Amino acid sequence: MSDAIATIKDWVIRGRKNEAVAATRAALDEGVDPGAIMKDGLIAAMSVVGEKYSSGEFFLPQMMVAARAMTEVVPVLKPHLVGEAAATRGKVVLGTVQGDFHDIGKNIVRMMLEGGGYEVVDLGVDVTADMFIEAIRKEAPQFVLMSALITLTMEGMRRTIAALEEAGLRSSVRVGVGGAPLTHKYAAEIGADFYSEDAYECVQACNRMVDSARAEAGR
Repeated sequence: MSDAIATIKDWVIRGRKNEAVAATRAALDEGVDPGAIMKDGLIAAMSVVGEKYSSGEFFLPQMMVAARAMTEVVPVLKPHLVGEAAATRGKVVLGTVQGDFHDIGKNIVRMMLEGGGYEVVDLGVDVTADMFIEAIRKEAPQFVLMSALITLTMEGMRRTIAALEEAGLRSSVRVGVGGAPLTHKYAAEIGADFYSEDAYECVQACNRMVDSARAEAGR
């Protein structure tokens, strides 16, 4: 890893968005490979941040400022990415379910996914089953991720999965769920593919499924 990329990575981990953007622009001016900046700078930084959060070394505010730093750098970098470097790991449709207007957790997941190389279509909050279905038909994502922070709105996840079945779309996407009141047991009960306790684990779960699908396709 070049010194320039190591500097970008460090600024992102520390959540210093202005410094991260300036370092990225300087690296691009010096001819540093933008694909390497994305992979070894941004994605690697968010992996470190996620690990620190999971271990208790980082807390929610630290993870959020790091994710925001990463999201400031991405638009600077994207115009310089071509070919394989510009390709995403996959596309995700994301939303907080109907009746629930909490978005902090969802927003962190979005930023972590973007930092992990995913294209994210964020439907916002109070998202109905029909809105998820419309987005799937329009965007053709690999993943549909639903969040709920209120126990009473959790049933919106069950209704959405049932609606995907009825629309003939369930087999075309992997469904992930998360939020404070959820459990692995509930996720299995409603027919979700996976449950994640936090944003980092969500990205890791998506990565595992993408890697598994690619390995299967390569056989």
